[in-house]
Amino acid sequence: MPNIKVFTGNSHRDLANKICERLQIENARVTAKKFSNQETCVEIGESVRGEDVYIIQSGCGEVNDHLMEMLIMINACKIASSFRVTAVIPCYPYARQDKKDKSRAPISAKLVANMLSVAGADHIITMDLHASQIQGFFDIPVDNLFAEPAILKYVKENIPNWQNACIVSPDAGGAKRL
Repeated sequence: MPNIKVFTGNSHRDLANKICERLQIENARVTAKKFSNQETCVEIGESVRGEDVYIIQSGCGEVNDHLMEMLIMINACKIASSFRVTAVIPCYPYARQDKKDKSRAPISAKLVANMLSVAGADHIITMDLHASQIQGFFDIPVDNLFAEPAILKYVKENIPNWQNACIVSPDAGGAKRL
């Protein structure tokens, strides 16, 4: 059975650190930086040959930079003969562009799915996709996890009188889940 290697880019190092701590493993060594012309440069700092690689990178904040870091990390691990590459993407980039809602509009969520597959991802783990049809954009397995059970448990255990709490959503789509 291959060993697990967990890599992360610049989007969410704290999450990767907590996952590695929970798994009682070290973060794998990777450097993600910029060349002088602002191209993304990723250097995998250890062998991944035959390893089960997980790349944790969120699609928030500097979305385009984080997406490129992730794609380059996936490809670097794939061509370095990793056993499997799983992209862990808590916030899927371009998820709100999931359908052609006006003429000449792109379906960018599908484009991101294509890029992840072409880069070499074997599996995707994400959370609370903006639209469930995004899972169908992939030709590789996608696990769409839901935060609701964990949030509900946290609220019940940590908020006194939670029954009287008011839960709000930033938009109508999110309100459907409340």
